[in-house]
Amino acid sequence: MYENHVFNLYLVYKVEKYSDIRTQIKVLAKPKHEKGHTVQGASYVFSYRITIENFSNVSIRLTRRQWYISDGLFGEREVEGEGVIGQMPTIDPGEKFEYESWCPVSSEYGSMTGYFTFENLKNNEVFYVDIPPMVLLPEFVLN
Repeated sequence: MYENHVFNLYLVYKVEKYSDIRTQIKVLAKPKHEKGHTVQGASYVFSYRITIENFSNVSIRLTRRQWYISDGLFGEREVEGEGVIGQMPTIDPGEKFEYESWCPVSSEYGSMTGYFTFENLKNNEVFYVDIPPMVLLPEFVLN
């Protein structure tokens, strides 16, 4: 049973993109275990790369982020705030925005998901796009 659980986690671990057909925004999320790093007393540190692609015909601005982080020891926590990495980027039609950040967790297993809040710069409409779930697993757990 444990092997099936790990296999299922591996399948989720490899899922890294989400497309919102309604808004024509695609979000890709790719986590990476940073071996040998500890931050804020956490035993495991994961970096992650987010790519946001704008396939719509209007410019958009990323205004907020909302993360739901699950950690085997600390339980669940929320992180929210304005923009990402100190920016509120404008993404024009056909363009993409990428950034990297990190997340500490205190156990071998964690996960992150959430959503971004955007503003349509043509009509000032606010809309939300989900961030695909990221399973935070060190490579040795998958071997």
